[in-house]
Amino acid sequence: MATVTVNQEEKYHTAKKWQIGFFALNNTATNLYMFLMLFVSYYATGVAGLTVVLVSTILTFMRIFDGITDPIIGYIIDKTESRFGKFAPLMVLGNIILAATAYITFTFTHLMPDSLQFAFFVAIHIIYIIGYTFQAACTRAAQTVLTNDPKQRPLFSIFDATYNAVLFTGGQMFIAMYLVAKHGGFTLPLFAELKYYVIILSAIFTCLAVIAIKGKDRKEYYGLVDQNVKTSFRDYWPVLKGNRALQMLVLAASTDKLANMMPRQAAVGVMFFGILLGDYALSGTIGLVVLIPTLLVTFFGIEKARKIGLKRAFVMGTWVALFFFGVTTIFLLSIDSTTISLTSIGLVTVVFLILYSLAQGFSSLTGNMVIPMIADVSDYETYRTGRYVPGMIATIFSFVDKFVSSLAPAIVGFAVALIGYRDSFPEVGEALTPALLLMSLFLMFGIPMIGYIISLIAMKFYPLDDKKMEEIQTAIADIKKESKEAV
Repeated sequence: MATVTVNQEEKYHTAKKWQIGFFALNNTATNLYMFLMLFVSYYATGVAGLTVVLVSTILTFMRIFDGITDPIIGYIIDKTESRFGKFAPLMVLGNIILAATAYITFTFTHLMPDSLQFAFFVAIHIIYIIGYTFQAACTRAAQTVLTNDPKQRPLFSIFDATYNAVLFTGGQMFIAMYLVAKHGGFTLPLFAELKYYVIILSAIFTCLAVIAIKGKDRKEYYGLVDQNVKTSFRDYWPVLKGNRALQMLVLAASTDKLANMMPRQAAVGVMFFGILLGDYALSGTIGLVVLIPTLLVTFFGIEKARKIGLKRAFVMGTWVALFFFGVTTIFLLSIDSTTISLTSIGLVTVVFLILYSLAQGFSSLTGNMVIPMIADVSDYETYRTGRYVPGMIATIFSFVDKFVSSLAPAIVGFAVALIGYRDSFPEVGEALTPALLLMSLFLMFGIPMIGYIISLIAMKFYPLDDKKMEEIQTAIADIKKESKEAV
């Protein structure tokens, strides 16, 4: 590497806080659709009439297909260069596709003849996945142009964590306490109303994200100076094979993603809150109660990351999440879970809320650190090979991440089928059997704990600590300065 000759201003480019905050809404825009699709199994089985195992299998294979499309989208991102920028046009295109396919799915699938229903659902979902990948991949890839300052880059996680907490907590409350009560369960009118909220909010968030990235989506922020990188699909394997940081982050983050996806599956929420705790409305109200503690934990962790680096903060959060998930499981096995109530708060409820808040808080912390860590990995690839390929890095990550996390709906589908639910998912208010108790806890806490253990092992071999990232940014800035002086 060249001799260090740059100062702090030349080494780092920064963004205004409002730019970071608004751009984080791009992730919220796609998460709105992910949230909507968490309930698509209830639409497909309860409204359209498809079977549980069939729908679970479809959604699993569709997410695998989602991963397969990632390298193609990454290739397009790295090749895109327009007067509107590299990322903004693809963000808008992706959101338009998402809006159209979500509307079609929840408006027309149940109207199709039985012989065409399955094929129609699959075909529209394939197009939906392409739109989702376009927009979601830009969230990860554009981190490199947003900022490379190690004090700033973790700030994205604060905004992202806040938006996600409000979305998933508020969204669950809205569905459990308002839409389900209004429409008498997961019925056609519920989905007919919900789709419009998602389409409108996601479009607004996408517009704000485009405004935020506009000033940074320029060639001067693309990796190295005057770099015309020629990439092909054959380059994907050498990048994955040679980039140890990418390998380990993919392994850690994908298993964490699976851990975070499991409790958010609609059937798991019904089993845990609606059957084990005996009150499905708690899924919304408890989410609201733990929202502030969750955000406080996240803010604490991100501030820590700004001081000690993303890697060390990620490891710390994973250890603590693993501990509290385990303690919460043991606690629920030792009590009568139906005594947990927010209308008659006793010691059992207080202890549960403390344990659950800390478990969810540290789980959210690790999940929200991943996106800025992908930017670190992209910078590492530039440092290692001299190539700026953020689309390739982001979509290699997405490919493996989606492949692993695609197991969530299949695991849930086969798990409930294993305890006797082959034609329909467990419903709110059913009797709590020993099989339902154990399966609810395994899906809600057991699988996430396995994911955290794998993450900790992977982080042992992840090379990008705070000192290494400072070395990387110095080296890249030095090369840029030498290139400018040579012109």
